[in-house]
Amino acid sequence: MLALLAADASAGSVLDRPLGSAARALFAAARDPLGTAPGEVGLERRLGPYRIRGVLGEGGTGVVYLGERADTGLPVAIKILRDAALSPRRRERFLNEQRLLARLEHPSIARLSRGDTLPDGTPWFAMEYVDGEPLTDYCRRRGTSIPGRLELLRTVCEAVQYAHGRAVIHRDLKPSNIFVKSDGTVKLLDFGIARELEAVDRPVDQTRTGLRLLTPAYAAPEQLRGDSVGVQSDVYALGVILVELLTGRLPFDLAGRTPAEVLAIVTEREAPRPSAIVRRLPPGPPAPGEAVRPVRRGEWADLDVLCLTAMHRDPARRYRTADAFRRDIERFLAGEPLEARPDSRAYRLTKFARRNRAAVAAVAAGIVTVIGLTAFYTARLAEQRRLAREEAAKATLVADYLVDLFEAGDPFAPGAAGGTAPVDPDGDTTAARPGNPDARTLLARGVSRAEALAGQPAVQAALFDVLGQVHMRLSDYGRADSLLRRALALRREAVEEAGRGAGRRVHRVELASTLASLATLHRFRAEYDSAEVYVRQAVEILESARSAPDEDLANALDELAILRNAAGAYDEAVELHRRVLGMRRTLYREPHPLVAHSLNNLAVALANAGDYEGAERYFRASLAAGRETLGPDHVSVASDLANLGVVLEIRGDYAGADSALTEAVRIKRLQLGTDHYETAFGLSQLGGVLRRAGELERADRVLREALAIEARVLEPGHRNGAVTRSHLAGVLQDRGEYDEAEDLYLQAEAIFAAGLGEAHPFTAITRCSRANLLHERARAADVPPGRDVEPLFRSCLATLE
Repeated sequence: MLALLAADASAGSVLDRPLGSAARALFAAARDPLGTAPGEVGLERRLGPYRIRGVLGEGGTGVVYLGERADTGLPVAIKILRDAALSPRRRERFLNEQRLLARLEHPSIARLSRGDTLPDGTPWFAMEYVDGEPLTDYCRRRGTSIPGRLELLRTVCEAVQYAHGRAVIHRDLKPSNIFVKSDGTVKLLDFGIARELEAVDRPVDQTRTGLRLLTPAYAAPEQLRGDSVGVQSDVYALGVILVELLTGRLPFDLAGRTPAEVLAIVTEREAPRPSAIVRRLPPGPPAPGEAVRPVRRGEWADLDVLCLTAMHRDPARRYRTADAFRRDIERFLAGEPLEARPDSRAYRLTKFARRNRAAVAAVAAGIVTVIGLTAFYTARLAEQRRLAREEAAKATLVADYLVDLFEAGDPFAPGAAGGTAPVDPDGDTTAARPGNPDARTLLARGVSRAEALAGQPAVQAALFDVLGQVHMRLSDYGRADSLLRRALALRREAVEEAGRGAGRRVHRVELASTLASLATLHRFRAEYDSAEVYVRQAVEILESARSAPDEDLANALDELAILRNAAGAYDEAVELHRRVLGMRRTLYREPHPLVAHSLNNLAVALANAGDYEGAERYFRASLAAGRETLGPDHVSVASDLANLGVVLEIRGDYAGADSALTEAVRIKRLQLGTDHYETAFGLSQLGGVLRRAGELERADRVLREALAIEARVLEPGHRNGAVTRSHLAGVLQDRGEYDEAEDLYLQAEAIFAAGLGEAHPFTAITRCSRANLLHERARAADVPPGRDVEPLFRSCLATLE
C-alpha cells in the first residue's frame, strides 16, 4: 500500500505522460537491438564470427543487418528479432522461421548459415546475402520480355514446390520477397510467416496484428478470411505475381481500402483477365516501369487461363500444386496446349501449327504432291484405308458412348435442369455433385448400354474390356471375369472372321490385350496357373504379330514376370523384368515413367530373391526417375517410397523405413486427401514397420487412423481393411491385449477367406498369427493351450507348404 501511495505522489509516473512519448520511451531500446541506423557502415560490432557493416532494413519480425564473415569476408544478411522481450508470439514466429529455413537447401532459396542468441537471449540468424532487386523491379528496369518473365516465375515455382515438398508453406509470396540477381539468378526470401503443412489446420491468428503479417494484395481469399491454408494459397499468390508481371498492375486495386472492403473485393469479385487489364492501358508502347506486352492476341487466351486458374477463389479449382502451375508455364513457352485449358481439336491444331510453322508449310506442299500419287496406290491401299476408317469410327463411337453415359447422370449437362455445367479451368471433372450417381451405378449403366451395341461387335468388345478392367480395380472380380470373357469371345470371333486379311493382325493384338487383362484378374484372385496360361498366350501372339519390341509386348512380359515372381520362380522373374526394362529403355527416352515402373518391378523381384542390396539400389533408381519425370509429390513417387521403406525394414534400417513411409503418407495426404484408400494403405504399411521397430504406441495410433479411413471409403470386406486389422492385432498382441487382438485376427481372416479363399496365403498367415496368439496367451496365463490351437497351426501349415 505504501509503495502504491508513493508511486501516486511521484510526478514521473508513466501514466501521467503523453501516450506518444510513453510509447517511444518503452520501445526505444527494443526498436533496434544493436543500436544502428539504416545505411550506417563501418561499425565494429561483432556477432559470433560476423562483423556488422550496416542496416539493410526492417521487416515485420526483425531488423536485417549487412554483415561479413571475419575470416573470409563473405557478405551475409543477419536477422535479429526486434522486441524479443515484449512479444512472445513474435519470438515464436522468428524461431519458427529459423527452423523452417534450416530444412530448405535449394539454389533458388536463400540458405541459412547459422543461428544463435545475443547475451540478453534475443535470437538471431545469419543467411545468404542476396545482392539483387525485387522481381518486378528487375523486369521493369530491364524491359524483360514476356517469355523472360515467365522463365523467372517458372524458377520461382520450382523453389515454392521444393518448399512444399518439405512441408513448408510460404504464405507471403510477393515480388519484394523474390529477389533476382544481376545474372538472372532467382532467390526466394522471408519465411517469417511460413507454416508447416502439418500445422495448417490449427486455428489461424485472426487478430489485427496477425492479419497485418499478410500482404493483402497477394493473399488468397482463405487467408483473408482466416481459414486454414494449404499449398493452393501459395499458388494464388503466384497467380497474382504473374498478373503483375504481365500487366504492370495488380488484379485488384486495394489502395486505401479498409480490411472489410479488401475482404469483400477479394472473396466476392472475380479476378479480371490480364488481357482486359492491358486493353485498358494507354495505347502505344509501354510507359517506363510497365510490363512488356505480348505481340499476338492468341497468346492472351492462354495467359488468361494461367492467371485465372491460379487465382480461382475456390482453392480446389486452382492448380493443385506449384509444380502443376510450372508445367503449364513451360507448355505455354513451348507453344503446347495447356493442361488447365478446356481441350478442343481446333485449339490443339492451332498450337501445333504455331510450334511447327516451317514443317506445316512443307507438309502442305508435300500434300499436293501426295494427292497426285494417291490414285496410283488406291487399289493397293484400299484395305488399309478401310481398317483406318473402322478404327476411327470405333474410337468415335466409344468416345460418344462414354460422354452419353456420364452426361446421363450429370444434372449440369446440356439439356438437364439447371443449364450447362460450368467449365473447370483446372480440368477437374470428378467433383461430387448432389444427385450424381456413384461409380458402381455408372458402371451398371455402362454394361447395359454396351450390351445394346450387339450390331457393333468391335465397339462392344472394347467397352466390355474397359468395363471389366474397372470392375477388377474395384475388386469386383466375378463381374470383371464375366465382362472380360465376353470381350475375349468377341475378339476371338473378329480374328477368325478376318481370315488372312490385313485386319487379322490388328484383331490379334486386341485379343492379346484382353488375354493380358484376364491374366491380371486371375493373379488378383491368386489363380496363378490360369493367369500364366492367359499371359503366355498373349506373349505368343504379340511376339508373332510384331516385328520389333513394343509397349503391348513389354506390358505382357511384365505381367508374366510378376506371375513367375508370385510362383516363386524368382530367378526367371528377375530375368524377365530385366528384359522388360531393356525394351522400355529402347522404346522411351529416359527418364520415363514406364522405365521407372520397370525399375520398381525389378527391385521387387530382387527383394523376393533375397538380393536386398540390389533391390534397394533399383528402388532408389526408380524413385529418382519418378521424381524427375513426375515431380517429387506424385503418388507414384509415394508408392516407390513405400516399397523402399519395406526393403529398408527388411534390412533392419527401421529409421530409414520410417522416414520413407512417413514421406509416402505425406505425399498421399497432399495429393489424394486423407479420406482415400491409398492414404489408409500407406498408414497401414507405416504402422506395420513401427510395430516391428517396437514403437507400439505410435503404431497403434497410426493403424487406428488407417482403420477409420478404410471404414469411411472402402466397401465392407475389402482386403486392405484385413491387412490393417492384422497389423493392429499384432500391436495389441505385443502389448498383451489378447482379447481385442484375437477379435481383429478373426475379422481379418474372415475378410481374406471371403475375398481370396481359404487356401490363399494371406488367409493362412492370418490364421497362423491367430494360433500363435492363442498359444502365447495360454503360456502367459500358465495354462495349457486350447484344443483348437494345434488344428489351426496344421491348417495354415498345409496351405503355406
